[in-house]
Amino acid sequence: MNIRGNRKCTACGARWSYYETGDIACPECGSLKSVGTDERQLHTAGTADLDLTGVVADIDTVSTRELADSAGEEVASYIRTVGFIDAGTLQPLSETYVGACELRRVSTTLGRLLEISTDEELYFLSLLRGVADGERPPPSEVPETFRPERGLAATAAVDAYLTDLRRVYDDREQPVDQALSWVSTQKKRIEALDGDVDPTEADRLVRTVQDIGRYLRTEDESALARALDSVDTEIR
Repeated sequence: MNIRGNRKCTACGARWSYYETGDIACPECGSLKSVGTDERQLHTAGTADLDLTGVVADIDTVSTRELADSAGEEVASYIRTVGFIDAGTLQPLSETYVGACELRRVSTTLGRLLEISTDEELYFLSLLRGVADGERPPPSEVPETFRPERGLAATAAVDAYLTDLRRVYDDREQPVDQALSWVSTQKKRIEALDGDVDPTEADRLVRTVQDIGRYLRTEDESALARALDSVDTEIR
């Protein structure tokens, strides 16, 4: 949305930044009446962090299914708040967001399984413990059961990020569009397979989009080179 994020309360005169608080109420008096003092900017970013400490604290006291239910609710709530444009500036596609997308799907799948294997439980717990810090188990540790979850988490995260990326950068260089075209093709392919691809493919899709975003944000030529290398490698 386009908003004036720097606000001045018409009741008490206090000033604050909606970009920082995510709250339309005056932090001093609670009034909802304010005026913007800056130009309108695209803004979709939220202010919430992913906090799973309460769920992690229950690991030794509740069942894996109960943990999965709680984790699924927490990450779903977090995902709803996330956007990637902060006051007109594109933000990175974080590993925490990608991991939250995966944990949400893994938690749902665990709830459907008649029996949970040791590998499935250990993978879920590893993901649960690390995701808030942007850490996920490596592709080699993904159980067969969760391959679709890893793949569809990648496409969901990429889809959300590209929506905001294209809103900020509607006039892009040809090499960037070349890389984005590959991303679109790969995303559709993974979706058509219901996410059931080699986890390294899903992770490469995410890394490529992260590199595209890094190049657009910082003009880091090496990031664009890595993104284009993914395209060339796939073509070869």
